[in-house]
Amino acid sequence: MAETHDYSVAIEWTGNLGTGTDSYRTFSRAHEILAQGKDPIAASADPAFRGDPSRWNPEELLVATVAQCHMLWFLHLCANAGVTVIDYEDDARGVMTMDERGGGGQLTEVTLRPRVTVTEQSMIDQANALHAKIHEVCFIARSVNFPIRHEPEARTL
Repeated sequence: MAETHDYSVAIEWTGNLGTGTDSYRTFSRAHEILAQGKDPIAASADPAFRGDPSRWNPEELLVATVAQCHMLWFLHLCANAGVTVIDYEDDARGVMTMDERGGGGQLTEVTLRPRVTVTEQSMIDQANALHAKIHEVCFIARSVNFPIRHEPEARTL
């Protein structure tokens, strides 16, 4: 039997403004994402859907999850390949395309733009090449149905 890992989170709606969901416009989309032993994440809907722009929305969290998994696997593969990374930043972007019939949409792509600093010039090509291998092992990339593009940039100090 395959090994499994369970991930439990709780969602608590905090947006009842006194009348519940008696109308689409009378409740807040505010909620918290909770997990045992962790600080809550203040979340809401995207502002386009009456959400609070100061809180994380599900679409941002999904893009962040893709970027996090990519980074963690990249660091792992670099360590195994002898590529020493000393800094990693990513400006990830997700695109959601709305359904022409209205009412729904889906993420249709995520683009990762990792900027990586390595210790030696000789490591740059290998560091850039390792990004292409991550889709084979990243748990999140293997779980989504949209393409994940990479625009990596490796450099030395």
